[in-house]
Amino acid sequence: MGGTSAAQSTPMKAPWGAHYVPVPDEENEPLLAILAEAGAVKGRAKGSTEFAEEVLCRDPQERIFIHDRWYEGLFPTVGSTEDDRLQLDRFQNQVRAMSARRDSRGLRSFAIPRRRSSTDSELLRLDALSMKDWLDQSGYHAARFRWWIEYACRDDFGADLSQTSAWAGLHYFVSRFRPEDDEAAELLTWPEGNGRLVDVMARRAAGRVRSERMVTEIHPGKDDVLIRGFDIAQRPFAIRARTAICALPRSFAERVVRTADRGFHVAGAFTYSAWMVANLTLRKRPAERGFPLSWDNVIFASPSLGYIVSTHQSGQDLGATTFTYYRPYVSDDPRETREAMLARPWAHWVDEILSDLRRAHPDIEECVDRIDVMRWGHAMIRPRPGFLWSDALKAASQSVGRLHFAHTDLSGLALFEEAQDWGIRAAEKSMRDLGHGSRPWWPPSRRS
Repeated sequence: MGGTSAAQSTPMKAPWGAHYVPVPDEENEPLLAILAEAGAVKGRAKGSTEFAEEVLCRDPQERIFIHDRWYEGLFPTVGSTEDDRLQLDRFQNQVRAMSARRDSRGLRSFAIPRRRSSTDSELLRLDALSMKDWLDQSGYHAARFRWWIEYACRDDFGADLSQTSAWAGLHYFVSRFRPEDDEAAELLTWPEGNGRLVDVMARRAAGRVRSERMVTEIHPGKDDVLIRGFDIAQRPFAIRARTAICALPRSFAERVVRTADRGFHVAGAFTYSAWMVANLTLRKRPAERGFPLSWDNVIFASPSLGYIVSTHQSGQDLGATTFTYYRPYVSDDPRETREAMLARPWAHWVDEILSDLRRAHPDIEECVDRIDVMRWGHAMIRPRPGFLWSDALKAASQSVGRLHFAHTDLSGLALFEEAQDWGIRAAEKSMRDLGHGSRPWWPPSRRS
C-alpha cells in the first residue's frame, strides 16, 4: 500500500521511495490537515502553523562527497570555478524574483500543488523548452553549476536536463522558496518517509479497505460504474457503484477501463522513469572523512542520488541504522531499462550499490548486515518538454461517465501534494454524483 510512498517496518523503519514533504504554505489546507493528523503540527495561530520539532529535518541536513572528503551542503563548492559561484548567485537571485512574483489573480509563478501556479503565457512557454535549452539560452554554462541543477532534475523527476521541461525544472526550485524567509522551505520527514502519511490515511479508512483484490475491468456508465476482478483465492467479484475513482497510473488505468471513447487512450504520451531503491541495514556506522553523517548524503558525479539515514530524526547518531539508497535511470528508452532491471538478480544490485558507496565508505561491507532492493519500473511520471500543457495530459484528467481519475500522473509531477490534490478533486466530483455539495478547498477563482 502507498505506491512509491511505501515503507518498510523491519528490521528498522525506512522509506521505499518518497521520504519528505516541504513545509507547505498556509493556503494548502488539505496538506496541513493530513500533517496535523500525522502529529506534525504543533499548533496554529493567526494564520501561522508551527511544526513539531521532531519532524522538521534536523541538522546536519546535507553533505556531498568530493575530492575524497565530505563537505557540508549539496553544491560542490570545493574546487568550483568563479563562474560556478557567480552563476549560482545569479540563479538564486532569479529564483527569489520568480518566487516573489504574482500574476493578476495573485497566483505565484510556481506553486505546490501545480494547479495553484500562474498560467501566464510567458511562463507556460517554458514547457516547450528543455531545462538544458533554458540553461543554454540563459547563459548558464559552468560545469559544477549545471551538475547541481541536473542533480535536482534526477532527484525529483528521474530525468536529465534534456529530458526535463524547463517549467518543471524551475518549479522544483521556485515552488519551494519562501520569499518571506528568503530561503527554501524547511523539510518535514519521518524514519519511514512519506509512509507515515500513508499510514495516517490507512488508519482513517480502517475497516473499509479491501486488500488482496485485483481489479481487471472497470466499466464506466452514465449512472453507475461496474468493477470486476479477482481476490487472492482467484474468486471473481463484481461491484456496481454509483460513482468511483480510479487512482492507477495512467498507463495501467488504460488497461482496465473499458470505454468506447477514442479520446481516452492517451497513455502513449506518458513517459515513466525507472528507479532502484535499496535499504541497507547497518550494524555500525562507516568511518567518516570530513563533514559528519547527515540526513541526505550525496556522492558527486555518481549515477545514484546517494542515501538518506532513516534514524536521523531520532537523534540516534551511533550504532545500528538504515541507509536508503536511491538510483534513478535516465535512459531515453525507459522500456529497455525496465526489461534490463527485471533481468538482473539481487547480487547484481548489491555489487552496484556497494561499488558506488565504497568510494565514500571503503569499509561499508564491514558495516552492512543486509541489503533489501526494490525495483520501481514505473516509479514516476517524467515531465518531458511539451508534456505539462499537452492535450494528452489534459485529456487524461477528464472523467468517463461517473468514473473519475486521481494520480500524480495527471499533474506530470510525482509529488505527494499532487496525488492528494487530484484525490480531492476526484472526491469532490464523486460527492456531486451522489447529490452532495462539497466545499472546495480553494476559492473557485483559483481552480482549474
